[in-house]
Amino acid sequence: MIQAGIVGGSGYTGGELLRLLHYHPDVEVRQITSREHAGRYIHSAHPHLRDVSRLKFSHPDGLEACDLLFLAMPHGTVARQIDHFAALAPKLIDLSADFRLDCSASYQRWYGEDHPTPRWLDRFVYGLPEVYRDSVTGANYVSGVGCNATVINLALLPLVGAGLLERAAVEIKVGSSEGGNKANAGSHHPIRSGAVRTYKATGHRHKAEVELVLGADAPIDFAVTAIEMVRGVHLLAHCYLSEPQVERDIWKLYRGRYRDEPFVRLVSGKTGLHRLPEPRVVAGSNFCDIGFELDSDGKHLVMVAALDNLGKGAAGSAVQCMNLMFEFDETAGLAFPGLYP
Repeated sequence: MIQAGIVGGSGYTGGELLRLLHYHPDVEVRQITSREHAGRYIHSAHPHLRDVSRLKFSHPDGLEACDLLFLAMPHGTVARQIDHFAALAPKLIDLSADFRLDCSASYQRWYGEDHPTPRWLDRFVYGLPEVYRDSVTGANYVSGVGCNATVINLALLPLVGAGLLERAAVEIKVGSSEGGNKANAGSHHPIRSGAVRTYKATGHRHKAEVELVLGADAPIDFAVTAIEMVRGVHLLAHCYLSEPQVERDIWKLYRGRYRDEPFVRLVSGKTGLHRLPEPRVVAGSNFCDIGFELDSDGKHLVMVAALDNLGKGAAGSAVQCMNLMFEFDETAGLAFPGLYP
């Protein structure tokens, strides 16, 4: 049984981590920090965990040594305190974007500033098990993943790997929880409710993670649009192939790549409401669902994928990585299938 701590535990991701870890057979969460909620029971921020956990939030200044720290803090915060956290725990999982990229030049390009502790960048493994499983297994330092990057990477990885993708134009629709639990002008209810608002048509920072996984020359452009949904990421990608394909070959390609992946599900229904992936079906889970439709010319392939931005796009992937880091069963604590309807 390992002892874990969650730093920055009052946000949505912190709450999701605690929910998942509470039912993990090999982990005990001993501390969860919050400056704002210090001294209060965790249900003050996470009401669904009332009487599930009797933990109280502690102040970050009182953080104690443990086996593993999950760092669920705003961008830029962890990098400035990384030596402090590393002295408290031999293994770290940082869910911010601070250590997702592998070099300071890439960080400066995408985030517009120098990295505060560049010597740490190459110590972290990018936390996408479907690509970096061998490196994550037994690692000491693992980064989180961007939810939008993850849905792109998983949806298009087999095409890129097979050299079939000539170009992809991707539209990603996201729920409001992607913006965190702090109110801002865009999340004000009269503005957010009923919205279909494209807020990043080009240059999204998660493109850096797409380039990291799929290659800097991968011909992929994407835009992100906020819709009236709380949890979830939905991808629709118009993929133009280098040579015509038939449907069975696309299925063979995807089944071959993901046959042994416990959290990637291929959706292959021919009829019915759910013949293509939908975010509400994966809400609360660590699954990424992937499906497609192939146009009659065999070269225009429409990929559709869905995941929960707080699950596979954040806390779920982090727990999956933790399992690999400690060589637990990779699926431990992640069996929840989601809710329907």
